[in-house]
Parts: sequence; structure tokens; C-alpha cells
Amino acid sequence: MSAHLPQVLDRDAPIFTISVAANLAGMHPQTLRGYDRMGLVEPKRARGRGRRYSMHDVARLRLVQHLSQVEGINLNGIRRILAMETENDRLRDEVNELSSRLEAARAELHHERTGVPRVFTAETSGAVHLGRVVRGQLALPGR
Repeated sequence: MSAHLPQVLDRDAPIFTISVAANLAGMHPQTLRGYDRMGLVEPKRARGRGRRYSMHDVARLRLVQHLSQVEGINLNGIRRILAMETENDRLRDEVNELSSRLEAARAELHHERTGVPRVFTAETSGAVHLGRVVRGQLALPGR
């Protein structure tokens, strides 16, 4: 039975009903409905149109509650903060992608300059390693 369970839970999987999410976030379900209407949190919808919240949604609700109750920020300010965080996450992902492309281009340029072949290997976990061939043997970093 446990062979069918995922090893890591997807933090974006919409698994909690509104009452469970409200309990986890320490809020009343009506507050969650209001935050949904305002766009502060956007739960997925089940087939019967009921809201389903993810762990990410619950964390966001806790952040909204903290910003409101502890920091004293109004809901418009919170909306702006959340939008900036989303944009920062997007930009961070873009920087990581561009860094990977730059590293690959540098490796290719190094190969062209030195004639040392570069190889990639992948583990079953999905981890990818960049290596080089040394005297007919594969030499990988950290191996």
C-alpha cells in the first residue's frame, strides 16, 4: 500500500476543504471566502465547486494573518506585498534558468577551446551532473 503513496507531498496539491484550511490557518472559513473574493488566496475548485486549499495556500493565509494582525498592514498593502513576492519568485526562477544556460554555454566554449569533451549524466532522482572525459575515463564532480 505505501508503494503507491508519493514520497514527497506536493505543496500545491489542492487537498484541504475550506473548514480544514481555516483550522490550519487559525481563521474562520468566512474569512477565507473573503480573501478568495479579494484575490489574496486563490484556492482550486472541486467538481462540486467547493474550494480546495493546498499547503501553499495555508502558508499564504498565515502570512496574510501575520501581516494584518502583527504588522498592522491593511489588505491593500498585503495584496501589494503578495504581488511583489510572486514577481520576485518569477524573477528568481528566470535568473536560475539564465544561470544554467550561461553555465552550459561556458562549458561548451571551454570544450571548444580545450578539446576536452564534456558529458552529462543523470541520476534516477533527476539530478544532472556535468563532467569531462579524462584519458578515456569519465570524471564527474563529487564522484
